[in-house]
Amino acid sequence: MTFEVVYEDNHLLAVVKPAGLLVQGDQTGDVTLLDLARDYRKRKENKPGNVFVGLVHRLDRPVSGLVLLAKTSKGASRLSEQFRSREVRKLYLAVCQTEPGARFAVGQKYHWVDRLSRPGTVEEPSAGKIQLAQTNAEIRALGQGVLLAGLEPTTGRKHQLRAQAALHGLPILGDRRYGATRSFENGLALHALALAFKHPTRSEPMLVVAPPPRVWQSFGWDPSLFRPGDDFHLGLPES
Repeated sequence: MTFEVVYEDNHLLAVVKPAGLLVQGDQTGDVTLLDLARDYRKRKENKPGNVFVGLVHRLDRPVSGLVLLAKTSKGASRLSEQFRSREVRKLYLAVCQTEPGARFAVGQKYHWVDRLSRPGTVEEPSAGKIQLAQTNAEIRALGQGVLLAGLEPTTGRKHQLRAQAALHGLPILGDRRYGATRSFENGLALHALALAFKHPTRSEPMLVVAPPPRVWQSFGWDPSLFRPGDDFHLGLPES
């Protein structure tokens, strides 16, 4: 596996992670995005020794899309603080199947506010384990009996988007853990589309965007047509 670079300067490296690639190491020992990013810097900058690549946020292994990396310790520290203080805006796209009793209407915008009992679950909340999860959602029709959802989380719970989509009757394709019955190539039909943040040294507003993989075109929608505006409005194509 490899990645695509969508933005780079002296402090930042914004890349597109393919579904199935780990961001950082785990018990599997598989090659990670960090491994590949370090190798990329070594080759590009002709550095024989160690190079710095700082991880400031993560994506689940089966999710594709944007990951922001830092090339300096200053960049890593300042970007990490932006993520901790929720200054970074994150926009995802998901292809979802529908279930009976789903709470949505095509073409509408929602502010989902849910209580999750534990990270990564949608079970009935239990005392002492409740976490509030909030997401802005916009639903559009798509081909082949599925829906397109634009999702902007305003909190950062584990598996938040996957759990909330399922809770509202819209499990993401390929996400059998949360009730999906339809598979999806290479993982989940969940893609980190855009990040809006401040540059760590220049403090100017930044917007980086990466369209979903080509496989999304099999649902009858051209991902190259969608780009969030400067105001970060979801702005999904009309059904």
